[in-house]
Amino acid sequence: MSKQVAVLMGGWSAEREISLVSGAACANALTGAGYSVTTIDVQRDMGGLLTRLFPRPDAVFNALHGRFGEDGCVQGLLDILGIPYTHSGLLASALAMDKPMAKRLFEAAGIPVAEHVITTVEAARAEEPMARPYVVKPVNEGSSVGIHIVREGDNIPPFQGDGWAYGEEVMVERFIPGRELTVSVMAGDAVAVTEITTERGFYDYDAKYADGGSIHVIPADLTPEVYDRALRLSEMAFAVVGCRGVARADLRLDGDDLYMLEINTQPGMTPTSLVPEQAAHAGLSFPELVAWMVERAECD
Repeated sequence: MSKQVAVLMGGWSAEREISLVSGAACANALTGAGYSVTTIDVQRDMGGLLTRLFPRPDAVFNALHGRFGEDGCVQGLLDILGIPYTHSGLLASALAMDKPMAKRLFEAAGIPVAEHVITTVEAARAEEPMARPYVVKPVNEGSSVGIHIVREGDNIPPFQGDGWAYGEEVMVERFIPGRELTVSVMAGDAVAVTEITTERGFYDYDAKYADGGSIHVIPADLTPEVYDRALRLSEMAFAVVGCRGVARADLRLDGDDLYMLEINTQPGMTPTSLVPEQAAHAGLSFPELVAWMVERAECD
């Protein structure tokens, strides 16, 4: 009999819509690879989710993005149920989603990161948290949700008015000019380096998903030394956070200096997503990639 796989998708975070696209793509690929697949649009009704998970599947493919699905919450539930799941476990998921904590771990391991401060929206409204230009980030969102660059000459900081909906605590990070790089890591081994360019000037949520306004150059046109260093730093970030399965590290290159921005334990799995692109570059088709992930599913 074929292995039974439940694909968790949707959820209620700011990334719900992209999770539905990721989940549908993964479900179709898994079906094509010979698995018996059930899709579950996860809602806040935990009793309903538990009902959908019985009889228990052989594995869960976690295609959730954002809060609850990416921060250790659903991982803890699946650990309790004893259902193996893809991607990282509870602790690594929680650490990676908490940007300040992840940066502490990176710094302790010798991975370069941008200078930052943690402050409140109220304090940031009263006084600029650091010299411009700087980047404002929610402390626990993904897919560039809520991120703003505050540049010289900007008149309205992102905290003014009613436009901020990501909690009272924020990370303010020194803006690093230069090139946007990303590296997929599978089971601890870096796959490739992609450079991302966009006419929007910043690889935000819309550039990633809404308007196709980004160009992916794979392999990135870098010196061999910088290319190799990007691979090694990404593997270090994967290891220090305790990731497993597939994750994606995002970096900035300023001159010859590399800075780790974050590691994403639930990278996008849409037709335009970076991890499937890099896997294909390495000779692994999309169905082969998702099957690889399912076969390595486990609990903490």
